[in-house]
Order: sequence, then C-alpha cells, then structure tokens
Amino acid sequence: MTCIARNAPMNLDLPRINAELRDKSAQDVVRWALSLGAPTIATTSMGRNAAVMLHLVSEVDREVPTVWVDTGYNLRDTYLVADKLERQLDLNLHVFSPQMTSERRNALMGGIPTVEDEEQHSEFTRQVKLEPFDRALAHFQPKIWLTGIRREETEHRKTLDIVSMDNRGIVKVAPIFYWSEEQVEDYMDAHTLPTCRHYFDPTKVQDGRECGLHTAA
Repeated sequence: MTCIARNAPMNLDLPRINAELRDKSAQDVVRWALSLGAPTIATTSMGRNAAVMLHLVSEVDREVPTVWVDTGYNLRDTYLVADKLERQLDLNLHVFSPQMTSERRNALMGGIPTVEDEEQHSEFTRQVKLEPFDRALAHFQPKIWLTGIRREETEHRKTLDIVSMDNRGIVKVAPIFYWSEEQVEDYMDAHTLPTCRHYFDPTKVQDGRECGLHTAA
C-alpha cells in the first residue's frame, strides 16, 4: 500500500485510472481508493437508496469515517432509516449539523427560500449544507472522498467520471457512477437494505439539481 503524506497533493493520471476502473466492480473501486493509503471519508445523504454506498464501503472497511450532513430538515422516515443503517452496518458515522436550529432559521428567513430567490437560497444552502460539510473536511482533512453520485442523476455529474478532482483538491471516487436505477434497486433487494422512501433535500428542492456539495469551490 502506498502511503501519502496528509498535506501532499494527489497527482493521479485520471484518464488512465478511469479507463482501468470502468469495468471493475464497485467494491474493487472502493478497494482501489483505500489502497492509495490517503486520508479518506465517505459521505451519505441518508436519502433514498443511500444504503447501497454505506453497505459497499462497510463491506470493505468499516473504519472509514462516514460523514452525514444532517440539514435539520429531514423527514421522520430519513431518521428512522438512518438509525437502522447505523446499527445494521456498524457504521463509523459522524453527523455534522448546522450551527443554527431549523426553527430559528425559518423564523428569520420566513421558511425555506425558493430557488427563484437565488441570493436567499444560496445563503440557506451555505448554512445547512456547505458550512457543516466544511467543518467535516477541516476535521478529517481527507485526500479521498467516496461518494454515491451517479452519472445519470444531474447534468453536472455527466461531466465527471468514476474518479475526478473536486474543486477543493480532493479526489472524488464514485464506485457506482455508471450504475442504473435498476442496478441500485437490485443491490438493495439482494442485500435486504432498508430504503428511505420519503426524503426531502431543501437545498435541491427538485430532482436534477445539485445540492452544492459537488459544485462548491
């Protein structure tokens, strides 16, 4: 295993690596990422079918820190499923929450801002998603970020690949990047994983929008 200093930049031949990983299994991609020997985190939204990535990573190494940014606006189903998954998979889970309560923010902002109010919604997203995630990054100082993003989900993600360089200089690794929705469902069924059928992300509002974590500078 190659050991990489915490502050050293990652110099990877991304086109070559992506070509080599294209036909590998999702677990092999996770193993490749961990074989780099660099500080690594996994992230989860605890949203619908988030259990796939949690299960994949836990099957390879349960010690990998899993970061969940709990915006404070999750539905009851999300919290119940998150509790089941944490216990079932014995996750090394770390929850980062906004510094202001949702009730206080709702009072000051008049509720969740609409996407039409771009300035207000950007500030809302910063408070509930980006600032907590920045704290997680400062805490773990990862070089590698295991994420469950898939190519078909948004236009932005179609510009990425299994391995890409995040704007923050972190190597983003997406083991199920080319999976279809059917493959995700089949994996959930095969491993009897609980799914969050009622999920709401206030920073995305609708399908096909980014929440900001994958586009922030």
